[in-house]
Amino acid sequence: MKYAALFLILGFLACKEQVQLQKISGQNIKVDVNLPGVDSIGEFIKPYKSSIEDEMNKILSYTPKAMYKNDTPYNTAIGNMMADAVFEVANPVFYQRFNDSIDAVLLNYGGIRAGINKGKITTRTAYNIMPFENMVVVAKLDHKGVEQMVEYLSKAKKAHPISNMSIKLNGNWKLLDFRIADNAIVKGQFYYIATSDYLVNGGDNMTFFQEAEAIYPTDYKLRSLLIDYFEANDTIRSMPDRRFQMIKQ
Repeated sequence: MKYAALFLILGFLACKEQVQLQKISGQNIKVDVNLPGVDSIGEFIKPYKSSIEDEMNKILSYTPKAMYKNDTPYNTAIGNMMADAVFEVANPVFYQRFNDSIDAVLLNYGGIRAGINKGKITTRTAYNIMPFENMVVVAKLDHKGVEQMVEYLSKAKKAHPISNMSIKLNGNWKLLDFRIADNAIVKGQFYYIATSDYLVNGGDNMTFFQEAEAIYPTDYKLRSLLIDYFEANDTIRSMPDRRFQMIKQ
């Protein structure tokens, strides 16, 4: 048996030595609008493409006013809408799964990838706003973790979307007041902050999430949540408010 194996190995090596590379050739093919299509492939994907287009163009809601993330400082209509949507839609999911309630929401300014034009809101709108596969997660923070979060927001100088919490700063970006659901932070208490999996992993330098006592997955994509929120609300009337204020003294 061992001789048979030896013959096989020797035969393989002999064949291997006979293989010689003669030539390598290639051609650059520019992929652009001038590249001719293949009719058979086009016909094959046509019904799928049509179905996807119908779904993407499905009207979910309506907004009487356009919303963009650079419309106003500190907090914006679109940012408030996104954070409020997470608070409203993810809370029942979190409660059903973990028998507890979300206290507040923090998303990131850079995660808003597009605005919303005045008029019809479609499935495509949700994909434009949130093209990533980010999931909603909930971080359990103690009062020290919340204080680190507040310090981050005080120094960020960006309109990071928040919901069910308020922050007041003076003209020098110094903290004047911070509350969750109109209540001051209590030492020894834990707070459940809904956010994205990108941020709990330290995205946008939100390293305070990495100090969380626990992270709870919801298996709910932010994009899917927005689609569900739009379908549940026939008119979106979000606007800037007083949740993030700069008090000039």
